[in-house]
Amino acid sequence: YKTCDLSAAGEVTVEEGSVLSGTAVSGGRVTGRARVVLNPALASLRQGEILVTEYTDPGWTPLFLIADAIVTEVGGMLSHTATLARELNKPAVFSVVSATRLIRNGQLITVDGWRGQVHLHAGEADS
Repeated sequence: YKTCDLSAAGEVTVEEGSVLSGTAVSGGRVTGRARVVLNPALASLRQGEILVTEYTDPGWTPLFLIADAIVTEVGGMLSHTATLARELNKPAVFSVVSATRLIRNGQLITVDGWRGQVHLHAGEADS
């Protein structure tokens, strides 16, 4: 797999087939369509999609019930969201640099919550 270190990058794109790395916070592996959400009040997350966001707080909890997995740019093993993801058996990878810029709405991705990886699959993104 190709990996990306984006910590010092500005505007960045990645090739499909790439793997984004982060912190594994809740085990499991799910493949599904990504939904990038920057504001939970404006979320259009559908049942079974993978929630991709910058950060979360307890106000995001209703979205965790809908999402099949969670990817965030900020957070760690002891965060409220990590604890909730484990309780709900939702795979989760946190601290994925620039996830909301690199993952497109509707893009097919695989979240590997055991390894702390997000695999970006080739193909058209659904909206």
